[in-house]
Amino acid sequence: MSTSIPNAEPAATKACCHGDAAVSSAKVPIHPPVSHFRLTTAATLHCLTGCALGEFIGLAIGVTLGLDQWTTMALATATGFASGYTLGLLPLVRRGSSWAAALRTLWLGETISIAAMELAMNFTDYHVGGVRAPSLVSPMFWAGYAAALPAGFLMAWPVNYWLLKSSIKQPCH
Repeated sequence: MSTSIPNAEPAATKACCHGDAAVSSAKVPIHPPVSHFRLTTAATLHCLTGCALGEFIGLAIGVTLGLDQWTTMALATATGFASGYTLGLLPLVRRGSSWAAALRTLWLGETISIAAMELAMNFTDYHVGGVRAPSLVSPMFWAGYAAALPAGFLMAWPVNYWLLKSSIKQPCH
């Protein structure tokens, strides 16, 4: 016969980062602590994945349609934000959060991080010439995109470091 403690809360459920299955807190495996440097790097790479996908889509549409460079950069920024938010929201929604609750959880940290990354990526792409490329097969397009990726990472890394250290951005979406 088992006894229960009155008013005891059920065991909390903890979910691992990046959408892993939930684990009962009674059986949480012991992991060595992750350094803030590694945590920031992982968060920035996660952000870069979303931004890079959206940035590419926006740039590809703008260059293919022959849009001017400012419209192309605006489109790339909008699609970068859209894909960046989506990549952050999906793991939360998969774990049972509503879309609204997931957005409330990450909007501020993601907005600041994505804005820093998009600023650097568009600035670099503009100066390398990728947004002025005549087509997607132009080496200028690919040079601009290739230069924009590390620029975005390098700009967003210290921002994410501060966001995580200040608890504005959550380490595990």
